[in-house]
Amino acid sequence: MTPRPALHLPAGLRAEIQTCGYFPELVSDAVALALGPEEPVAHLVQLEATFNREEIQRHLSVLVLTASRLIVAHTDENENPGEPSQALTTTESVPLRQVNSVALSQVVSRPEHHGSRRSEVAEAWLTITWGTMRRIDLEPAHCGDPECDADHGLTGMLAGDDLTVRISATGDGAAKVAQLIAFTSALQLATGTVG
Repeated sequence: MTPRPALHLPAGLRAEIQTCGYFPELVSDAVALALGPEEPVAHLVQLEATFNREEIQRHLSVLVLTASRLIVAHTDENENPGEPSQALTTTESVPLRQVNSVALSQVVSRPEHHGSRRSEVAEAWLTITWGTMRRIDLEPAHCGDPECDADHGLTGMLAGDDLTVRISATGDGAAKVAQLIAFTSALQLATGTVG
């Protein structure tokens, strides 16, 4: 593969990717390629570890907000026994005008003391939908008659399910929770002003 010239990536974003220690050059290159000449307004980097039988699998998500786009990058290990190691990295560029919803959920400890040092955000969830993924939850439909055993078909819900990021103070630190909240706020503001 022919090496590409170094691509622009802001120092703060590059440092966060480096700190994760998870294929930092590959991830930085993928994000920089998607970012192009645009400057980030905000970013969020999350490294997750999941357990799959006897092994730990890592997943890195990098979200970058620009004036016109949301860039979503995911990198996963793709290990096959007896073969050289591999990683799969994917970047998606979503125009802000296509973002349908940006939701922030916060779990607050001791909410009666909110606004003081005795209360804190224990975890925060960012959910973004832009219409790429949909989830259908179906269940058998029932009528109001408890004696009825007729087939009433199915009922369900269709929900957008493009991206959810969860960060907890216990697992990731209070500063990372605050970063997720700040990123969500910037994204909510940006999508609210796009015509």
